[in-house]
Amino acid sequence: MDNNHNVLHEKKLAFLEEMANRVRQDIIEELVEAGSGHSAGPLGMADVFTALYFHILNHRPKEPNCADRDRVVLSNGHICPVLYAVLAHAGYFPFEELKTLRKFGSRLQGHPHRGALPGIETTSGPLGSGLSQAIGMALAAKLDKRKNRVYCLMSDGEHQEGNVWEAVMFAGKNRLSNLTAIMDRNNIQIDGFTEDVMPLESLREKYESFGWHVLEIDGHNMMQIVSAVSEAKAIFEKPTMIIAHTIPGKGVSFMENDYFWHGIPPNKEQAEAALKELRTLGGKIKSEHE
Repeated sequence: MDNNHNVLHEKKLAFLEEMANRVRQDIIEELVEAGSGHSAGPLGMADVFTALYFHILNHRPKEPNCADRDRVVLSNGHICPVLYAVLAHAGYFPFEELKTLRKFGSRLQGHPHRGALPGIETTSGPLGSGLSQAIGMALAAKLDKRKNRVYCLMSDGEHQEGNVWEAVMFAGKNRLSNLTAIMDRNNIQIDGFTEDVMPLESLREKYESFGWHVLEIDGHNMMQIVSAVSEAKAIFEKPTMIIAHTIPGKGVSFMENDYFWHGIPPNKEQAEAALKELRTLGGKIKSEHE
């Protein structure tokens, strides 16, 4: 599946927006079935993951280990319900397996485990490690003169980890232009708002000072997501950080912008309310494109 296009036509835009809504419904269904897991982050990143797997990435679900594939590294592994949902929709594993999230013996663990599922490039869980893993892949590709790209999905809260900044410095020094990091700038973490727990700003200036190209986008705008990745591909002398401003819990009104939902799932009644809201929103999205 080579979806490496830079322009979104109306039909494809409609498909992506409807798919992102479907992915959000899947996330809710995964979490309520599991009885544990994280809600806010997966819902907030549904648009970015949908754009990646259904428009941007060079990947082949039936050949998940093909040498020329783009690599996706999920650093903040706790938002894996969104990754599992897009992988299932893309055809990496049977869709019905989504309901086994966090169950004993399931391949869909609470944090992604390399080797458990096709399409999972790294084992993630300890925050702050993903960028270093992605840098290793990007540097290896450069040394081997391969053209595949590496995408690292990160949280904003993990930028409170010191090893992130060591990795940022290394990538800038080595001019890893085949590396694009995408930060979920949702301003929350498990204990509260990031700027209250440990202020992060100014993230743009920090990355730029380490030699990165920095873009800031609305993480729920498909056109902006695709355009930013396209621009990153045109930067040949440095890595790119895309700061995606997102709403945690996006699409479910009682979850949006509430850090309470960072690390808990909905109960049955809350899930029913969330799904009703998302299905209504899905109908509006469809009608807008008709």
